[in-house]
Amino acid sequence: MYILSALLAGLVFGFGLIVSGMANPAKVLGFLDLAGRWDPSLALVMAGAVGLGFVAFGLAGRRSRSLLGTAMHLPTTRHIDRRLVLGSLVFGVGWGVAGFCPGPALVALGMGQAKALVFVLAMVAGMGIFHVIEARRSRTG
Repeated sequence: MYILSALLAGLVFGFGLIVSGMANPAKVLGFLDLAGRWDPSLALVMAGAVGLGFVAFGLAGRRSRSLLGTAMHLPTTRHIDRRLVLGSLVFGVGWGVAGFCPGPALVALGMGQAKALVFVLAMVAGMGIFHVIEARRSRTG
């Protein structure tokens, strides 16, 4: 049941990314182009996502188990540190340059967009580099 629920949630999320235009890098770059031909339509998508997330995390925080009976694993860290800020900056620059973030890139890859393949390969390489750096850091620190 858990795998089926995860599949269904992923399909709904992916479909939402397609319908909203988040899997289209031209649409995303149009939203980020504040000084040019700005397309504000994704602001509504983001506002809806933030609002839904706010409610969902509020409800989830009151529960010890998910609706499927698994343990809840919510973030516990609440402080903003250098790593969070730098990671956010790297994420934002990557999003602004490519027009993709991880979820929409995987959807676009599934739709056969070649640009998404380049992004996903770079994303996986970046994750690998991070893993290597963290492994070295934990051994020396």
